[in-house]
Amino acid sequence: MSADVKELEKRMHGAMDALKKEFAGLRTGRASVNLLDPVMVEAYGQRMSLNQVGTVSAPEPRLLTVSVWDKGLVVSTAKAIREAGLGLNPAPDGQMIRIPIPELTSERRAELAKLAHKYAEHGRVAVRNVRRDGMDALKKDEKDHKISQDEHRQKSDEVQKLTDRYVKLVDEALVHKEKEITTV
Repeated sequence: MSADVKELEKRMHGAMDALKKEFAGLRTGRASVNLLDPVMVEAYGQRMSLNQVGTVSAPEPRLLTVSVWDKGLVVSTAKAIREAGLGLNPAPDGQMIRIPIPELTSERRAELAKLAHKYAEHGRVAVRNVRRDGMDALKKDEKDHKISQDEHRQKSDEVQKLTDRYVKLVDEALVHKEKEITTV
């Protein structure tokens, strides 16, 4: 693989998108439909994401609802939400599942902040892995005489600047998420 800076940037951007998805699933004090993104439901003999078995909505700031399309999946959907480790207690009501969002305790806020740090570290590692792949490709290109030593140095600097920029974006996203979690 030849080291293409645009391709590396695309991969780093993908790592950033993955981090934003992880952060969206972290609960703050108010209801967010993204909160249920990690929930997988046992349906039709396989595991399916929640949005494949029903519609999630947030009719009130402290309430989520899931309209399950197949009546036979209401119980397994409620069970999946309860067991997803999100600290939620779903209440089935016909084909609708009501999920009250409890007030966050200071202990739970600290847990969520810790989890946000873990997600951010995964994001940084993903960005650095892309950097490593790029640097390895540059070394190989120079060794194979596809690029000169000067080009190698110049492209290495570009890749490092790109890495620094994305690591900084990860850190900024973490600060924003922490503020969101800890603000009452």
